[in-house]
Amino acid sequence: MNSMTGFGRGTSSGDTFEIAVDIKTVNNRFLDVVLKLGSELQPLETPIKKMINSRLARGRVEVAIQYDRTQEVSYELNRPIISGYLHALKEMQSEFDVTGEPDINVIARLPNVLSTKKEDVSEEFLRGVEAATAAALNDLQTMRGAEGEMLKNELAERLANIETLTKRVESEAGNISDEYRDRLTKRINELLAKTGSQIELDQARLAQEVAYLADRSDISEEIVRLRTHIEHFRTIVDEEKEVGKRLDFLTQELNREANTITSKTNNIIVKENALQIKSEIEKIREQVQNVE
Repeated sequence: MNSMTGFGRGTSSGDTFEIAVDIKTVNNRFLDVVLKLGSELQPLETPIKKMINSRLARGRVEVAIQYDRTQEVSYELNRPIISGYLHALKEMQSEFDVTGEPDINVIARLPNVLSTKKEDVSEEFLRGVEAATAAALNDLQTMRGAEGEMLKNELAERLANIETLTKRVESEAGNISDEYRDRLTKRINELLAKTGSQIELDQARLAQEVAYLADRSDISEEIVRLRTHIEHFRTIVDEEKEVGKRLDFLTQELNREANTITSKTNNIIVKENALQIKSEIEKIREQVQNVE
């Protein structure tokens, strides 16, 4: 199991270049790749995205590529600017009768007069970028795997807590029928006492009412489903492929069962433990959002 959050760096160098690739990932429902490439690296956009798609399944992926060229830099002259500047100087001399010669140092400092000559990207350089990207992905996956192992251990602990709480709920659930009988009998006796009636309780009818209320508040099915979801959760966590979406779905199902248990009975012990189960499920939900 892998986390969706992580960082990886890869480097590559040649006779005329040094390259560093940084890849940062955060959680996202789908795979969203954001490349920060200069214009001369645009031919690498598709190959790099293919590399990432083959290695990652989910998350927002930000790729930053930095490089230095170590070869001699060539410059280009912006001839139209220089020509226009010299022409303007001649007009100034003619119109205002001034003397002097153009200064090359002044011309060289004019904006955009000199620009770096764009060199064609060599095959060696492109291969260097791909190698650095592959190294960054390896580094990233190592970190995501370590983070995933930590998430796995925490999820296992939360599931164990839910299992313990579920046992408490199940143990108390057997007392619900007796609790309904005592409450109903007490209520009826109070009403009879207020009216001064000497009517004797119909035990058969009382048993029917208790059975009806107990059936409405029966949580045995919810307990069984909770245990089933817990085991299914554990099985999925141990799988190697991406599991985040399925774990997210199971978390919703766990929460559904806990909500039903809470709403079905007024037993204070059952309610307290069901609320603790919901608290553990919420913590699981927060962690599952980071699982690939």
